[in-house]
Amino acid sequence: SGSHSNEWILVEEYSYMLRHQMLCFSGFTGVWHNFVLGIVGLVFLFFLPAILYPFYYTGAGALVTEVSQDSPANGPRGLFVGDLVTSLQDCSVYSVEDWHACLENIYQKPQKGYCIKSSILQQLSFSTRGFKRLDGTVECCNNNSLTDICFSYSNNLNSQMTLYACLPARKTIEASQLCQTNKDCPKDFIPSTCVMPSLENHTRLIRVKHPPQIDMLFIGHPVHLQYTVSLSSFVPRYSFLTLDLPLIMETFCKYLISLSGALAVVNAIPCFALDGQWILNSFLEATASKFIVEKQNRELLGFLILLAGSALLAANVALGFWVVTAR
Repeated sequence: SGSHSNEWILVEEYSYMLRHQMLCFSGFTGVWHNFVLGIVGLVFLFFLPAILYPFYYTGAGALVTEVSQDSPANGPRGLFVGDLVTSLQDCSVYSVEDWHACLENIYQKPQKGYCIKSSILQQLSFSTRGFKRLDGTVECCNNNSLTDICFSYSNNLNSQMTLYACLPARKTIEASQLCQTNKDCPKDFIPSTCVMPSLENHTRLIRVKHPPQIDMLFIGHPVHLQYTVSLSSFVPRYSFLTLDLPLIMETFCKYLISLSGALAVVNAIPCFALDGQWILNSFLEATASKFIVEKQNRELLGFLILLAGSALLAANVALGFWVVTAR
């Protein structure tokens, strides 16, 4: 009878351990599903260029997929769907990430100037009466022209004196070297001058290269160009392929990662009816049973933690709804 009682005790302990393991596993099932799904989406997103390589190639530039109607890049000499942007000013563009990084860099740094031969400067410029804008910058083109821009420059004889000239933008910028001062311009045989666009604060003159089309000249805030032009890093190898397929797959992977990760975190919160409830129960059974012997007390502690977690989750949901509806 003693051996039978020992066997019965072992069976009871084994069944308790089995129930405990099943409880732990069932508690983590939903969390692990979401976690694994997020990892799958992350891996698929990482290898997306390799997966689409037979149909799309990358690293050549940023492909324009959409230009909004109110975009400053929309126009006869602007950007069109299918154009491949290769550079912004002197910043090379190989992907959409480069496009955003270049625009951010252009916005953060001062406006760059352009080297122009002094003889051409005298030939193209014409005398105008300049006036100061409200922000202190100078405007010297008062002929309402859409092709002329006011440029500032300093004379080689007197570098402290700032001069202004109204110049045709495209003729001044095309085939010009970027500069910050006159020292950056070549001085071999023909003297050159560094002319700087005299624009309002936070406004930039940006030369956008998208061969074989003529360069686009953009004047405005870089953010306007950033948010009104949609681009893709994937360039189709064949004409029958759509431009939106890689973007759709990329967006789907990003949503999958975000939603799965968020659901995994929310599911792990110690809250009623979520996986966090069973995770908490398993955790208390595994760790607190040695310190809190009475099962009733452990259940009370778990109930209080679940109540606090549920209240915290409900408060966050209510706050989220309030933020969305208050806009």
